[in-house]
Formats: sequence, C-alpha cells, structure tokens
Amino acid sequence: MSTRRILAMQDVVKRTPVELNHPKKQVSEYFGANVFGIDAMREFLSEEGFTRVMEAMEKGVTLDRKIADQVAACMKAWAQSKGVTHYTHWFQPLTGTTAEKHDGFFEPIGGGRAIERFSGSQLVQQEPDASSFPNGGVRSTFEARGYTAWDPTSPAFIWGNTLCVPTIFVSYTGEALDFKTPLLKSLSALDKAATEVAQYFDKNVTKVIGTLGWEQEYFLIDAALYNIRYDLQQTGRTLFGHSPAKGQQLEDHYWGSIPERVLSFMKDFEYESHLLGIPVRTRHNEVAPAQFECAPVFEEINIAVDHNQLLMDVMEKVAIRHNFRVLLHEKPYAGVNGSGKHNNWSLATNTGKNLLSPGKTPKTNLQFLTFFINTVKGVYEHADLLRACIASANNDHRLGANEAPPAIMSVFLGAQLNNVLDELEKSVSDKKLSPEEKTALKLSIGKIPDILLDNTDRNRTSPFAFTGNKFEFRAVGSSANCAGAMTVLNTIMADQLNKFKNDVDGIMNSKKLEKDDAIFQVLKRYIAESKKIRFEGNGYGEEWKNEAKKRGLNNIPTTPGALEAFISKKTLSLFEDLGILNHREQESRYEIYLETYTKKIQIESRIIADMVNNQIIPSALAYQKVLVDNVTGLKAVLAGADYKKASDTQIELIKEISERVSVIKKAADDMTEERKKANNLDNAKKQAHAYCEKVKPFFDEIRYNVDKLENIVDDNTWPLPKYREMLYLR
Repeated sequence: MSTRRILAMQDVVKRTPVELNHPKKQVSEYFGANVFGIDAMREFLSEEGFTRVMEAMEKGVTLDRKIADQVAACMKAWAQSKGVTHYTHWFQPLTGTTAEKHDGFFEPIGGGRAIERFSGSQLVQQEPDASSFPNGGVRSTFEARGYTAWDPTSPAFIWGNTLCVPTIFVSYTGEALDFKTPLLKSLSALDKAATEVAQYFDKNVTKVIGTLGWEQEYFLIDAALYNIRYDLQQTGRTLFGHSPAKGQQLEDHYWGSIPERVLSFMKDFEYESHLLGIPVRTRHNEVAPAQFECAPVFEEINIAVDHNQLLMDVMEKVAIRHNFRVLLHEKPYAGVNGSGKHNNWSLATNTGKNLLSPGKTPKTNLQFLTFFINTVKGVYEHADLLRACIASANNDHRLGANEAPPAIMSVFLGAQLNNVLDELEKSVSDKKLSPEEKTALKLSIGKIPDILLDNTDRNRTSPFAFTGNKFEFRAVGSSANCAGAMTVLNTIMADQLNKFKNDVDGIMNSKKLEKDDAIFQVLKRYIAESKKIRFEGNGYGEEWKNEAKKRGLNNIPTTPGALEAFISKKTLSLFEDLGILNHREQESRYEIYLETYTKKIQIESRIIADMVNNQIIPSALAYQKVLVDNVTGLKAVLAGADYKKASDTQIELIKEISERVSVIKKAADDMTEERKKANNLDNAKKQAHAYCEKVKPFFDEIRYNVDKLENIVDDNTWPLPKYREMLYLR
C-alpha cells in the first residue's frame, strides 16, 4: 500500500466519535433560537414595526425607510445579544451554491473611536460585484454593478458570528442573477392563479401557498481518504475505482443501525439546523454503503429552499468537525446508488386545507380532483421543461440508473386514482348533466377516501409520483438548488390553472352551464388530453422506453439536449407571460447552464488525464517492473520447462499491463485532442455538445481499463484509496 494510503488508513482507524456538548434539552426549547423570527421580532420591534413587517411578509407590502431603519436596529440589537459582530446579505447566485460577503457592524467616527451601526439602507440593499457571478451575457465583465435586496419573507438568521439576511440578487438593469428572484415571482403567480380556482369551491380562500418537503440524500467519507483522492476533491465523484466484492447487493445497509461516528455527526448537524429553524426530523441509512438521508417537515417553498441551501452548508462544516467529508454529488461512486433530492410539492390554503388531499364530501373531492388533474395536465404540457430543470452533468450519471427515475418524464398516480380518472372520463357528457348523472358522478367521486397514503402503492421508478397528499418530484439531483425545479413547477401550475379558469368560465358563459357541469367537462377533456403522461409500470425497463416512444414522450438522456427546452418558444412565452423571467433572462440561464455543463466535463477530463499520467500509469509500470525483474531472476535459476511453468503467469500479467497502459494512454491523449477542438468552438451550445459527444465518451473506456489495472497491480503500489476502503466507515 502506498505511503499516503497507509497514513490515511492509520488515521481512519484512530477515529472515535466526537463528544458533543449540546444542552440536554428538548428540541422545542431551542428550535429557531438563532432566527430573527416572529417571536424575536415581537420582542425587539415596536408594535407598529412588527405589524408592518408582518404585512411585508404576508402581503408583499413595501417597507418605508423609517420602518426599515427600525428593523435594522432591532436586528442588530438581537444579533449582538448573541455575540454577533458581522452581517452579510446571503444570496443564491446561479453557481448553485450560496454567496456571502461579511461586513462588521462597527463604524469609525473619528478620534480613534467607533460605534456599532446597521442602518435600514444596509439591511435593504447591498452592491456585490455582478460581473464575477454567472450572468450568461446579461452583464459585460466591465459592468460590475449588481444589487442584493432584502427578502423579508425569509427570516434573518445567525450562522457562526454573522447575521445573515436572505436576499435576491439582480443586475444593475434589473435582470435576475439568482434562483430566488424567479422563485418568488413564480410563487406569487401560483398564489393568484390557485386562489381564483380555489374560490370556485370556497370563497374564504384568499391565499394559496406552495409547500415543499425535500429529502436530502448524501454520502460520507473519512476526511483522510478524501484528502488523497484528487478526483473527489475537485469533482465530487470518483473518476476511477473498481466495485468492491460487497456493495449494496445484500441490501443490509438500508435503514440499518447507524454507525456511532455517523450518528454523532447527525446529532451535531441536526442541533445546528434546529438552532437555525430548519425542521429536520428524519435520519436513516440509505441503500448504498456510506449513504444516508435526512428530511424535514413541510414548509412554505421559499423558506424550504433557503433551509435546504443552508443545510448543505451546515452539513459540510459540521462533517469536518467529525473528520468526515460530505459528498453531495449525484453519483460519487460507480456501481452503487446515487443520491437525489426528492421534492415533495403541494398546495395549502389560508383556511388550512391541503388542495391535494381528498376530502369526505363530493364537493371537497371535486376541488381535490381539480387541482390533481390540472397538475397532471401541466406536467404533460411541459414535460420537456421539467426534464430540463433537473438536467446537469452530475445528474446525467444518475438518471436512468437502477436507483433513479429515467430521463423520460411520466406521472404515477396509483391504481385507485387511475380508475377514478378513467371513470370520470367515460361518465361525463359534453352537455348539461341530468340530475341522475350528477348524482351518480358525485357518488363516484365521493368514494375517494380522505387519506390515500395507504391506498396506493409507491412507484420508486417514477420521476413524478402522487404519494397520497402531494406530488413527489423524484428526479431532482442531490446537489441541486430546489428553487430551479420549484420555479418551473410553480410556473407550469400557475399557467395551467389560469387556462383552466378561462376554460371553465368560457363554457359557463357560452353554454349557460352551471359551475359544476363546466368543471366536469373541462376536467374530462384534460384527462383525455394528458393520458399519455400517466404510467404505472417499471420506469427502469427497456419496455417503457419503447412504450414512451409510441406515446410521443421524449427520452432526453443528456444535459445539452435537455436544456434546449429552456429556450423553446413555448417556454419563453410561458415565463414572460407570467412575469417570471423575460426572454433575455431565460436565454442567459440557458447559456449559464450550458457553460456549467461544459466546465464540469472539462475539469473531469483534465483530472482524468492528470491522474492517468501522474498516478495510474507510473504505478502500473512500477509493478510491471517488479514482475519483469522477477521473471528475469527466475531465468537465472530455472531452465526449460521449469522456467516456463514458473514465469507464464507473470508474463501474461506483464502483457496485460502493457496492453491496458497503451489503451489508457492513447485514449487519454485522444480525449485531450478532442478537448482542445471543443475549446476552439465559438459558442456555448456547440461546446457543450462537443464535450458531451466527443470528449465524455472516452471517460468510460479509460475508467474500464484503469479499474482492471486496479485488480492487477499490487495493493502496495496502487496510489488511490479503493472502494472497499472508502465505502465502509470505521
């Protein structure tokens, strides 16, 4: 074993669980202690200030300068009472991570003195360098000005000794440069559209809130082993590595006993999360070795997105305390399950009703069916856009593998609800319903149980499945910002509900039908029109690919092809008509996503060539020399048949090493040449396709031969920690 591996393994063996010094209290006693939430605002703000901030949070009312100054002063006082010295505007640029620039509260006032100050203007707006973040051509390099602006709907929080103020991020000319800005606009559009439809059934509904419950999957690896895997450090995944004899085939890791060191880490990051108001409640072993999952309770989408972004940061920092590193890549290890981030999406009203939960009466079930069927119809109409919003270089490794949904968008409903839709499609006429028809129909939909959680199976192969009182978008990648998928889903749904209301009102006016008759007619048409997207079978099978093709559903396996949906005329109109993103903003995002894809494949290609030339080939040749020396030595002491018998095996190994080294070297050189050609192309689309179709195919060939060498070369010589060392935490 190489010296570095020996030292790393010795370091791993010495690991013991980190002792925690958390207060022995119930979570409820300290939950949200580091959040400037409602209780803190009520304590520190004046009555007028509290009322105005609540109006801003709930109704979007703009705060004037006087109130902003008061809020800033109170935030500072609250934060300083907890030892905070700095503040930052915390935002989510299109890098996929969060961003922050810390400024101290102190301000020199002359005479060698200083005071602590945090004004309303500092709270409300800051000016980071917009040219240094991805902008897709919206800003020139020399045009640096951009703005972050306070989002009062997401509470400020303390992380470390810094007050973090959630903000949006826009360019000097107003274009969105982040994930939060379009998310907030999509939530507003969804609220308006869903409220109007909900009022068909309940006039007391004045607001509809999108809710999200994410499930975060991740891997852990010992920090010592991580530190000597160059590929893991730079790309988040292992570019080489032979599968261990025991992987996940025994299925004994899933929900198994959590290793003591891992449990200590989990308790620590849960404690930090609870202080920040992140309602993490579930933890367990996932299917693959060293893979785990955590999940919170449902929250309003904007808050849930902020909490997930913050949680990933918390996990990474806490892991280092425990001598771990967190791997959030969608496929850090070949041959075992990858990681996703299931987005459980639903709609809630200000009256406390979940619009995707069936009720106990025909009226409440008609409301449920309205939102349920419109969701299916929206997914059908914009399936390619949903595929695009979860596309990335990382997720391409996961989608379509045996643990993840396929790249084909489909909707799973379960046998019971499929039968309900089929009956509804057949039974409703295109004219006014007779009393008998209406009674029969209401009796039929009245049979839908108010709890479907245990009445329908769960299909783990579906990218978009109904799971009792919510839809689960399972195709989102583990490292992704949930805002991307949620913005698309909210926008799709807002557009679909607007069309539904127009259709219902149109039929009511033109055919003089009652509201229920018109709703039934429109729903029947939507059921028929969206039937192709419904699929109950095995999404992993080849049969589904063939069936999907017959249905006219697209199978888009790679990111460059999937991203095309972002700039289709249909998508551009969708986002612009609802005021979510204009054409320039949408096209810039397409450019950014293409460039991000290209850069990630480019980095992996460079690292592969580097590791091949500086680690893999030298170690293989070093071991080959040992064999050659041994064969030469045998020849000096043995002769004839004895020599041949003793040396044949070693000579075969020498030949195999030579052949595999030659294949690896040639493929790496050819890959480098293709990379150079791709770099000379003149636009982002051409480059992304070239990297996908010309450069990336070499990865598998090189890896296959490197992994074969790993099984041949002496363990003492091989330079990289192996899967059997990394996947089993000690």
